[in-house]
Amino acid sequence: MKSLICFLGLLLLTSSITDNQRSVVFEGGIFKTTDPETNRPKTVKIGSIEVDRYLVTVGEYQEFVNTTGYKTQAEQYGNSIIFDSKTQKWELVEGANFRFPFGPNASPAILNHPVTQISWYDAVAYAKWKGKRLPTDAEWEYVAKSRGKSKEIYPWGSQDFVDGKYLANSWQGAFPYYNSGADGFLTTSPVGFFGEDRSGLTDMGGNVWQWCQDAVQSTGCNAEDDLSVRRICRGGSFMCDKNVCHGYKIGNRTNSTPESGMVHIGFRCVKDIKI
Repeated sequence: MKSLICFLGLLLLTSSITDNQRSVVFEGGIFKTTDPETNRPKTVKIGSIEVDRYLVTVGEYQEFVNTTGYKTQAEQYGNSIIFDSKTQKWELVEGANFRFPFGPNASPAILNHPVTQISWYDAVAYAKWKGKRLPTDAEWEYVAKSRGKSKEIYPWGSQDFVDGKYLANSWQGAFPYYNSGADGFLTTSPVGFFGEDRSGLTDMGGNVWQWCQDAVQSTGCNAEDDLSVRRICRGGSFMCDKNVCHGYKIGNRTNSTPESGMVHIGFRCVKDIKI
């Protein structure tokens, strides 16, 4: 009990919930991570930041669009990318966008679910409108590891299934052929549905991948295009399972072309602060 109290006290000193309960403050520090291109260890200095507790929702992005008249790249192109479970391929679908992430013939996006079919540029535009930005790859890992202190494989601990409950929205079954939906969802879930991690953040593993600020020259696990400058994504998604992707482990990352929206990529915002 004494060690638990000390641990909780340490968390209170290193991160705190802001008054509006929509974000968590993380004091800066130095920690060790891996370089996203070379995969070699490196030491990084992180400034103090305020991190959105939740992924940006469909409703929040809709407010941005209604207020500013912004058009997402999927809307400009007239199509976007989904995974076709029948063909087992990524396909361009006409009319797919953040309002209808699986296309106009499928169900519309749910307001309290994470927004998807958002390109990296679309995410940056929203973040700027809010006076924020996307997290860097190192910042994302820093907060997922409770200021770099945690050694667990997930943001919430060492297991993804405890006491008969799943702790994240991920793929259950033989990917990509069958998803049982044992966690309650076949695609996205309401933001925050699976609760908070040790730092007070939600959906840091599973639900949707999260765009990061960093560029990288590498091919992603979902892409079939030529080598190009791409943007890092973190956190995994409802399409990740333990055998193929396991992207919801803290140490895993992927990347995608910045102009592409996809049905399993969203984002959260951060803001620089002084403590």
